[in-house]
Amino acid sequence: MLTNQELLNYIEDLESDRIERTTSTNDTDKFSEAICAFANDFPKHDKPGYLFIGVNNNGTLSGLQVADKLLLDLAAIRSNGNILPQPAMTVNKYSFPGGELAVVEVTPSVLPPVRFKGRVWIRVGPSKAVANEHEERILSEKRASLNQTFDLTPIIESSLNDLALGQFDSYKREAIAQDIIATNHRTIEEQMASLRFYDLKKNCPSVAGILLFGKNPRYFISCAYVQYLYFPGNEITDRPIDQAEISGDLLSILKEIDTRIKVNINKHLEASDNLREDVIPDYPEWAIREIIMNAIMHRDYQNNSPVKFYYFQDRIEIQNPGGLYGDLTPETVETRNTYRNPVIAEAMKSLGYVNRFGYGIKRAKKLLRDNENPEPLFQFEKHYTSVTIFRRKS
Repeated sequence: MLTNQELLNYIEDLESDRIERTTSTNDTDKFSEAICAFANDFPKHDKPGYLFIGVNNNGTLSGLQVADKLLLDLAAIRSNGNILPQPAMTVNKYSFPGGELAVVEVTPSVLPPVRFKGRVWIRVGPSKAVANEHEERILSEKRASLNQTFDLTPIIESSLNDLALGQFDSYKREAIAQDIIATNHRTIEEQMASLRFYDLKKNCPSVAGILLFGKNPRYFISCAYVQYLYFPGNEITDRPIDQAEISGDLLSILKEIDTRIKVNINKHLEASDNLREDVIPDYPEWAIREIIMNAIMHRDYQNNSPVKFYYFQDRIEIQNPGGLYGDLTPETVETRNTYRNPVIAEAMKSLGYVNRFGYGIKRAKKLLRDNENPEPLFQFEKHYTSVTIFRRKS
């Protein structure tokens, strides 16, 4: 957090490319572009960039009174899914005799290029601009020199021939702005590398590329499937009446899971206060969806176990390999975001399977309460995480 004197020094430095000034309080797109550019750190400062709200272009205070809503709106930019990968940022309020300031501090990303609504923004001197193809490649190469998560790891025994490129073309239409696609003259390898699905130095797909677009992901990543079982009773020793290993590229897995959730939810009629009968499900569809999608997104793909998705008559059990990641604890899991697989998380957001980062568990719990289901049971162990969702009692 800046001291007041450090802040005043930055305000007066009109030439710095680490500062963006504005008097607007509601131009969220402008704020997001600035945050995206600072996260990319194209000038390679390796220092935070700052968005100052309440400062004129000449470095004088505008006399702004910072409301709590402005601070909340700025903080929401971090996790609303429009900037991918998520930026590391803080929001603070400062008070001076000439007015108040809202200050957003943005840390350079370790996973560039960072995009806002499909466009890569960078700092060019004291202003910002959309990166060209060469600038994007520089950012991709910068990422390769930084620490990588497992989903960025190159699979050196694979090649472009192992990918269904038609799947990637469909994905691009969801993840990248159309005008950027129209002017794109890069090779397919360079396009995939800019989205972290391909390693140009090793000349092979990454783990994320194989998981999302692989013709046979399990050939390279044996655990890349969901084990589905449907039991006639409440004991795991019962003989399942339906079972499947749901595998393939990630989009195919997600679509099949969506279908099975819809098919298996039972509904019944229940009298309401207005003498009508309401259709009540045993489980709220979107609560199950949120929890299983979280399991797939956060699982440890270095673990040889699959995600387990078990239906019993009185409950649903979902288990994913991998305990809590990073600085998460059972007490903070609903309020903090730390991603074991940031590229997979970004892809699921672009494909519409995650609406907003960091709200999956909280939203699922609310949906279950609204449907009068018992509170779900979460179990966090060293090597796995499990969730038990209990059936609504009629």
